[in-house]
Amino acid sequence: MVDVSAKAATHRIAVAEGSIRMLPATLELIAQGNAKKGDVIGIARIAAIQAAKRTAELIPLCHPLPLTRVAAEFDIDATQPRIVCRVTAETLGPTGVEMEALTAVQIGLLTVYDMCKAVDRSMVIDGVRLIEKHGGKSGSFRADVAESSGRAG
Repeated sequence: MVDVSAKAATHRIAVAEGSIRMLPATLELIAQGNAKKGDVIGIARIAAIQAAKRTAELIPLCHPLPLTRVAAEFDIDATQPRIVCRVTAETLGPTGVEMEALTAVQIGLLTVYDMCKAVDRSMVIDGVRLIEKHGGKSGSFRADVAESSGRAG
């Protein structure tokens, strides 16, 4: 692990996003709350939060962080059809929370897949990425700014 003992403890925020595309009938099942395994969005939200809290157990060299906030939002987009997951993770510490936010998005979306795979094995998880981060020595990052400037992050 990288030594972060000399780094200042600052308020750090990371926002990550991803989506899971599915058949329209699957999305309708989720939206109506009729999935056989129960409340897909509610359970996926709990899974995402739990994943953020356990990131250091899953990513070998990731520092365990005292999270001060994790919020997981799931939006149904019938036009695609897909569900978009956006996670905000926060801490007061010497290192960032990007991995916690990214892990939470992945696990939240995998939970949706798990709960609906019996009716739709063609679901696709994609677009998982860091949207923004704030705090620490490197300052702020916003994906839309980095993309328009050609900066890779």
